[in-house]
Amino acid sequence: MTQSSYITPSLAHFRLPEIPNEPMKSYAPRSEERMKLEAALLEMRSMGAVDVPIVINGEKIYKGVKKQQINPSEHKKTVCNYYEADESLVKKVKDIVYREKHRVFICSFSDRASVFLKAADLLSVKYRYKLMAATMLGQGKNIWQAEIDAAAELCDFWRFNCKYAEEMYSQQPPKNSFGNWNRTEFRPLEGFVLGISPFNFTAIGGNIPGAPALLGNVVLWKPSPSAIYSNYLVYEILEEAGLPAGVIQFIPGDAEKVCHVALNSPDFASLHFTGSTHVFRKLWRTIGDNIDLYKSYPRIVGETGGKNYHLLHPTLDKDGIHHAALQTIRGAFEYQGQKCSACSRAYVPKSQFKEFKEYLLKAHDQITQGAVHEFEHFSGPVINKMAFDKIKGYIDGAIADAGCDVIAGGKCDDKVGYYIEPTIIVTKNSRSKTMVEEIFGPVLTIYVYEDKEFLSIGKEIGDTTPYGLTGALFAKDREAIVEGSNLLRNTAGNFYINDKCTGAVVGQQPFGGGRASGTNDKAGSWSLLGRFVSTRTIKENFVPIDTFIYPSNFV
Repeated sequence: MTQSSYITPSLAHFRLPEIPNEPMKSYAPRSEERMKLEAALLEMRSMGAVDVPIVINGEKIYKGVKKQQINPSEHKKTVCNYYEADESLVKKVKDIVYREKHRVFICSFSDRASVFLKAADLLSVKYRYKLMAATMLGQGKNIWQAEIDAAAELCDFWRFNCKYAEEMYSQQPPKNSFGNWNRTEFRPLEGFVLGISPFNFTAIGGNIPGAPALLGNVVLWKPSPSAIYSNYLVYEILEEAGLPAGVIQFIPGDAEKVCHVALNSPDFASLHFTGSTHVFRKLWRTIGDNIDLYKSYPRIVGETGGKNYHLLHPTLDKDGIHHAALQTIRGAFEYQGQKCSACSRAYVPKSQFKEFKEYLLKAHDQITQGAVHEFEHFSGPVINKMAFDKIKGYIDGAIADAGCDVIAGGKCDDKVGYYIEPTIIVTKNSRSKTMVEEIFGPVLTIYVYEDKEFLSIGKEIGDTTPYGLTGALFAKDREAIVEGSNLLRNTAGNFYINDKCTGAVVGQQPFGGGRASGTNDKAGSWSLLGRFVSTRTIKENFVPIDTFIYPSNFV
């Protein structure tokens, strides 16, 4: 298609359709949605491993080192085979960046938004159950966790990004001097965006490349090896929705090789990253070392880990303690604690601990664990052998620590899948290993504090880890809520009052944290989109001048 075919006269200011949150389905027994999901899971499990290509400029490439994405519920089964892009293929991507950039740049915003709005509708209706099934089998999520991620949140990202972009583009200078017209243009970045997405959220896989692409950028997308199949389905949905070839390059591959090529290109313009703090810092260092190479100062956008907390205030009554216990079960053990926002430490007043412990253990007793296609289970597997060994190491260390008491869970079994029981530890040391280090698994550590020490505990929460992602305060009195909220202001980018520290919803709670948890650019908000544009101010003069001399020059 020629460049001229993309040029559309601007004949109206279009308004987007109303953007609501995607309604979430319940999947109750014998419901229509449950039967459709069962059928999708059955079909996917019976067809065996599929082959997933590299996609460069719309060309699907089935060559290179062949790897497998395994099913963590049944690790002898393969979800998909995929091909890793080598350095020569990544270099090929770089060579087409500007050609594709110029082509997509001249698409109007309404045309770009139409692609993502259509993709959201396709996902909502046509591909909901297929993408959920791929997320469940490939990433170890139960029905509800797949629904709120691969269906609802991804639809919300694609739709609300359009809404926020529309609002951003409408921001124009409020004043114009006589004879002048001032405008602001929100240009794509001058170069390409490197997008690196994690295994734990299919929705993030869709937003990492989707947000920059909506704004006219070309994106090199390296998906997680533990989420290849669901992420490739996301790419196919965008392709069906009309995304031009070459806008998003789908390049599974060795992380170091892909990043080496991308970060050593003068055209590298931005990193859009979700993953570990260690990897993010390493990439940042590389970018800093290469700063003289780049045409522009790269925009670095990253969301990493957290050591997220629940803090109970002594003012809680019986109902409040019960509520806090149930929310802690959800916050700590949904998706096996593999959310960057998951609760992994709790601080409970001594006066409330006995009651809190009873409620917590009663709820824990109701948790069952098993394969994701067995719908009754609240808990499933952790993602892979490396995660299993790491988490097991923390649990074994707590069992051996005389200052720790494992009061629930603690068993680990990787014979069939990578299963770790939701584990609750009570520690006498507020700075014990599992209280300060990120685990990224189903492990909750509780520290019991003296009621009068609330203020010092609040300070310690912020001092004992480098992170600042999510946190929750449970309190009854408004004075206690205000005091605690002020005390904990810088400990969390997403702060919850009388609610669990997970479950941010696009359009309601923009997500992101500071300190070692990331750049806090807030996925699901206008502020993230602003990182992928470079504004140009335009002043147009309508009235010629007669002289270069100003009146102040006359005597």
